[in-house]
Amino acid sequence: MPKKLPRKGMTVVITGASSGFGKGVARRLAAEGANVVLAARRTELIKALAEELGPRAIAVTTDVSEEEDVARLFETSLGSFGKIDVWINNAGIGAIGPFTEIPLEDLTRMVKINVKGTINGSHFALRHFKEMKQGTLINLGSVTSEVAFPYYTAYSASKHAITGFSSALNEEMKLEGFSDIHVCTVLPWATDTPWFEHTGNYTGHAAEMKPMDDPELVIDAIIGAIDKPQETVAVGAKTKATVFSSHIMPGTTEKANAKFVQQVIEDAPPAAPTSGSLHTPMPNGTEVDGGVRERMKKEHKGK
Repeated sequence: MPKKLPRKGMTVVITGASSGFGKGVARRLAAEGANVVLAARRTELIKALAEELGPRAIAVTTDVSEEEDVARLFETSLGSFGKIDVWINNAGIGAIGPFTEIPLEDLTRMVKINVKGTINGSHFALRHFKEMKQGTLINLGSVTSEVAFPYYTAYSASKHAITGFSSALNEEMKLEGFSDIHVCTVLPWATDTPWFEHTGNYTGHAAEMKPMDDPELVIDAIIGAIDKPQETVAVGAKTKATVFSSHIMPGTTEKANAKFVQQVIEDAPPAAPTSGSLHTPMPNGTEVDGGVRERMKKEHKGK
């Protein structure tokens, strides 16, 4: 176990804080004494979370794909707490289904949130970290950063982009002599958060994956990257095994994984097409856990 850094006086910016990993990380860090800045599009949810967490938490309505919003998030964080120690680019969304069946406006929007949003946050955070000569930037990748997932094509591309972006930033920080600035990429497996409810879905079936990890596993990994920064953190046995297999048997791994993903989609119950929360935030899916595992249990019992 890495030694826990003192949380008192630490300021952490968390995007995508209205549900899922972001909400779980915010709760944990606030309980440990950190200042937390909650960023998301769903204003009422992050305001309620800030009230729940107390005076060391503030809410800033943010669409990470918009530079002006991220600039406001940055300035509000500094104005409230004087500095930023950790910036977590957690906001992300999906668009799944046959590539040619997903509207281009949905694919473009997803890339803006996942890739441009990460670039926006990283730009503001790293400029500040360079002034401070220290800081930790944590970017959320995915197992799809390492292995091809058919029907998650553009999502997989966006997560490949984040991994490559983070790796290049790490090398840049080293070349510039910033030994106390860390860029970490966290790679979860499919996890039971509201992501599956919020995703744009054109598969014709309910969005799900099996088996799914508990979100607490990923929350542990994100917080672990604060205490012991690593360039890449593969979360859980399934991600570690898949990444290892892809390095030693890339063709075999991708072929097996492709068939597996197709079967999971075909086994899921029918569902109508939806753009999810790509363009407009959804009122539902507000907690850390998405309830997908419970839903799949009920589906299995009904067969």
